[in-house]
Amino acid sequence: MTDKPEKPEKGEKSGWTGKAALAGAAIGSAALAAALLYASRRKEQAKKPTSPPSRPEDAPETD
Repeated sequence: MTDKPEKPEKGEKSGWTGKAALAGAAIGSAALAAALLYASRRKEQAKKPTSPPSRPEDAPETD
């Protein structure tokens, strides 16, 4: 009559903690992937040569 509650085996998480850890890892890896994409896109834009704005020869007179 002394039933012990079942404990998870070694290395196995019980209840919501395992699911929370898995969700946290998924969110973290998605955030890391987004950061890498953002950084590579900014790096590509920085490498593009920018030409100075062209000045028209016959610019209208303005005050």
